[in-house]
Amino acid sequence: MSGLAGAQRGVKKNLYGGKIGRYALGMSEKPYHHGDLRTALLAAAEKELTEKGVEGFSLRSGAKRAGVSHAAPAHHFRDTVGLLTALATEGFTRFQDTLDAREVGAADDRDRAVRAGLGYLEFALARPALFRLIFSSARPDFAAPDLLAAANRAYDHLVGLVATLGGGETDVIALWATSHGIADLSAGQKMRTLQGKSPEEREAMIRSVLLRCLPASDG
Repeated sequence: MSGLAGAQRGVKKNLYGGKIGRYALGMSEKPYHHGDLRTALLAAAEKELTEKGVEGFSLRSGAKRAGVSHAAPAHHFRDTVGLLTALATEGFTRFQDTLDAREVGAADDRDRAVRAGLGYLEFALARPALFRLIFSSARPDFAAPDLLAAANRAYDHLVGLVATLGGGETDVIALWATSHGIADLSAGQKMRTLQGKSPEEREAMIRSVLLRCLPASDG
């Protein structure tokens, strides 16, 4: 593949942006083949977003970080919007995976909803670039079928958590806005009240706040 020549010039960039020697990891110099190019580009795009923000992102910069020519992404993504749309779809999938993992072992439906809120925070802290891409950026095409389906899955999950507790739309807004606000402020290191607290103290405080957002229990 002619566009991959630049990846074979002694030093190349790995998926995470650092420079590595040709044989530093005991790997061959073979460029990404078509079977893993898409995955490599998505990983590189997330790293690029982390460092430069969504406004500084371009298809060319993502390709460069992945170690391929600027034309190579066209095999999977038509343009920058296409790549960011695919990454946002992946972001919503990872977001929901994080919530699902957090909810495992919940004592009851209220605990499950609280755990989902904690999962919201966990995702924002672990993958802030994806968090902001899926919730704050207008650059992905949110009308694209795959992205729309992934976003709807996450929203429907939230609605289901609240509905199980007998809540309605107002309760959905309360849980969603509170979970998102805590996650966004924490990811931006602006949640001053929680700074300096131990992980156990932070989680206890957030649990208390989230419980206040849930529909009143019959008991």
